[in-house]
Amino acid sequence: MSRLKTLNDEYQTLRGRLEQGGGAERIKRQHDQGKLTARERVAALLDPDGPWIEIGLLVAWDQYDGQAPAAGVVTGVGRVGGRPVVVVANDATCRTRAGSSQVNMARPGSSTTTPSCGAISRCRRSRP
Repeated sequence: MSRLKTLNDEYQTLRGRLEQGGGAERIKRQHDQGKLTARERVAALLDPDGPWIEIGLLVAWDQYDGQAPAAGVVTGVGRVGGRPVVVVANDATCRTRAGSSQVNMARPGSSTTTPSCGAISRCRRSRP
C-alpha cells in the first residue's frame, strides 16, 4: 500500500470519529431533548446537492483528551439558496472549555479582546 493511501485511510478514520462530535451518548441526549446536532442543523440548512467544505474539522482534535473535536464548532463553506455562505454552528455535544484561550483562538472570529455587545453598539452609535 502506498504512503498516500495509508495517510488517506488514517484521515478518513479520524474524520469519521471527529464528525461524531462528543460521541453517541451526547448525540442521543440531544435527540432525546428534541434537538438536532450541529451537523444535522448544517445539513438541513445547506442546499441538498450543493457543495460542503468543512474547514475546521482538525482544530484542537489532539488537545483536551479528545473532548473538543473541531474546537466544538462545525465550520465550513457551502450554498444556501444557491448563494455561497460560511456556516458556523456550535456543537453542544462537545466539551470545549469555553474559558480556554486555545479553544477560543481556534474558533473563527473569536478573540479575547473582542468588545462586548454593549461596547460594539456604543461604537456604532458614536459614528457620524
